[in-house]
Amino acid sequence: MHALRFDNAFVRDLPGDPDTAPGVRQVHGALYSRVDPTPVTAPRLLAHSAEMAAALGFSEAEVASPAFAEAFGGNALLPGMQPYAANYGGHQFGAWAGQLGDGRAISLGEVVADDGRRWELQLKGAGPTPYSRSADGRAVLRSSIREFLCSEAMHHLGVPSTRALSLVGTGDSVVRDMFYDGHAQAEPGAIVCRAAPSFIRFGNFELPASRGDTALLKALLDFCIRRDFPHLADAGENAYAQWFGEVAQRTATLMAHWMRVGFVHGVMNTDNLSILGLTIDYGPYGWVDNYDPDWTPNTTDAGRRRYRYGQQPQVAYWNLSQLAGALSPLIATEALQEGLRRYVETYNQAERDAIARKMGLRECSDGDVALMQELRGWLQANEIDMTIFFRALADIDVRAERPDPAPLAEAAYDPERAAAAEPALRDWLARYAARAREDGSPADEREARMDAANPRYVLRNYLAQQAIDRAEQGDLAGVHELLEVMRRPYHDQPGREAFAAKRPDWARERAGCSMLSCSS
Repeated sequence: MHALRFDNAFVRDLPGDPDTAPGVRQVHGALYSRVDPTPVTAPRLLAHSAEMAAALGFSEAEVASPAFAEAFGGNALLPGMQPYAANYGGHQFGAWAGQLGDGRAISLGEVVADDGRRWELQLKGAGPTPYSRSADGRAVLRSSIREFLCSEAMHHLGVPSTRALSLVGTGDSVVRDMFYDGHAQAEPGAIVCRAAPSFIRFGNFELPASRGDTALLKALLDFCIRRDFPHLADAGENAYAQWFGEVAQRTATLMAHWMRVGFVHGVMNTDNLSILGLTIDYGPYGWVDNYDPDWTPNTTDAGRRRYRYGQQPQVAYWNLSQLAGALSPLIATEALQEGLRRYVETYNQAERDAIARKMGLRECSDGDVALMQELRGWLQANEIDMTIFFRALADIDVRAERPDPAPLAEAAYDPERAAAAEPALRDWLARYAARAREDGSPADEREARMDAANPRYVLRNYLAQQAIDRAEQGDLAGVHELLEVMRRPYHDQPGREAFAAKRPDWARERAGCSMLSCSS
């Protein structure tokens, strides 16, 4: 296997835990602990991202070699790897949780690819770390498939995201109680190698701030700017303020993308928000099927619905406010407030841009915002599939005074209810068509704009669950096919119409399809 070029800046430039003994502990004055992956019985490559492998310089022959599975299953370290687990804290469901850290993730090191891009490689499910608390540091096949597929699906949707290099089966069993209801069972284990320019999250800054360790907080902020925001290196005394503003802006852009495609993260704790504005930590996520801003896929959050679809932009603002509080010893209050205002302005503009694109308009007026709000109310009231409806909206003949809604019929989960509400839809379509004619975009331009904003394919939970069911029986074809479909989410793919269908009735309440936990 070819030599990877490692430049492990995080462990080289920042203070680490002097204690290298095994065992769970509180770690003070350090941003990471050195820890090796725990070997597994029989590592076997189950799937990989060809794009991510190529970005790192791996040939297909190298990926298929036993040495690749050994390295990315945690059994062997390649030259230059310096594995560690990061130390961070976080607010979980709105409450400060103290030290959390990488409990089942171990970073192998930072690879500098031939094109100069930096990729931190991290194994999820590679064994215990000092931050594992009472857990075993392992991951099951079902959750690993979900993370592997969604990382790549989000990337191809154009949503900022961590990536996934590989999915490796371990040959070992892992015991999990999926819904924490006393029904634990042994499941096949797996490890995902995920990749990102950085895995630093809000919680990395919150923990030293909570302990009054301003020196450590400053060291991390200086490092983050130097490595991950080098364009701010010459900003002088304004660098910190500009950095926070950019973090806020990136976070706002990410939220707008989530809302545009109907993605629900499920666990928007502050330790699960990336400083680079990437989607990070794929647990009980889901895509909205029938449009419902109150929906969350996370059973742990079923009562409060704190992390429901429609509240994600507000939660991100709250999380940024907690980050601002952590940074207050280093950044003036006025600058932090300006960063939060930048979040609001960026999100509002990105949302308006998404509205225009989803409706095929050149730009978005206040009237267009109201038109979209009215449509969303109709979708919610009548159990209409969000993805299918917006994709089909491009097929509406806007030249007609009162367009025929027939192209939208497939989006209804309850055809009788939708039929009863059709007069309201016809009225909305008439006003939409008039607005589209006023906009004046040629038909092909309008449709291209809409098709680039409204995906045909998203990784619906039931599709992932079908692939998981097959994989647990030893058939990985479902994983591979789903990965291939999600590589081209905005393109019609003849013969793959089943992957664009709405959620079937059997999946409405089935575990893994509508109900997921933080163990999922």
